Amino acid sequence: MKLIFILLVLSSYVVLADDDSSSSNNPGVVPVNDANYTEECGACHFAYQPGLLPSASWKRIMTSLEDHFGENAELETKEQKLLTDYLTKNAAEFSNYKRSIKIIRSLTKDKIPLRITEMPYIIKKHDELTSAMVIGNPEVKSLSYCDNCHTKAVTGSYAEDDIIVPGYGNWEEYEHSSSFIGRIKHGAKEIKEYINEEILKKYF
Repeated sequence: MKLIFILLVLSSYVVLADDDSSSSNNPGVVPVNDANYTEECGACHFAYQPGLLPSASWKRIMTSLEDHFGENAELETKEQKLLTDYLTKNAAEFSNYKRSIKIIRSLTKDKIPLRITEMPYIIKKHDELTSAMVIGNPEVKSLSYCDNCHTKAVTGSYAEDDIIVPGYGNWEEYEHSSSFIGRIKHGAKEIKEYINEEILKKYF
């Protein structure tokens, strides 16, 4: 009976964990691989990977550079075309990386967000953060500053175990100690260890 209970708990945990699954074997998003884009856009802010937005969003952004989120970021016509081509051809819907696939799946066809932080998938992934962690945190300020918390963002990795929220520490450890789901995950890990050490010895 005890073994059945443990297996039921574990199966529930698997369902919860699988909610963020994808058919792709490539995690994260494709890293930026265009030096021109890194130089032009990365000089002012984090060089966001093309796979974080659909091509329609990139087109909207690149055709309104005269008012780029409150700043004039206009480029010469040739330069603008080169960057637009790079961004649209490598946009989320053309990627086989997990984050990009999830981003596209979360978006309805009639929506063309201008900001990465407006993507439903991104909103969902950050819904456990409090205002104090972001806006009220002088070392974060906004979700737009991806690399302030995602320590491997530049490589295209946004894995939870690589997240360090300034002033709060490692996100997974914080989540384990403060959230219900975190406690479930932590408990499931202990149960799996128990099975490996005790149940398998007894029955196998």
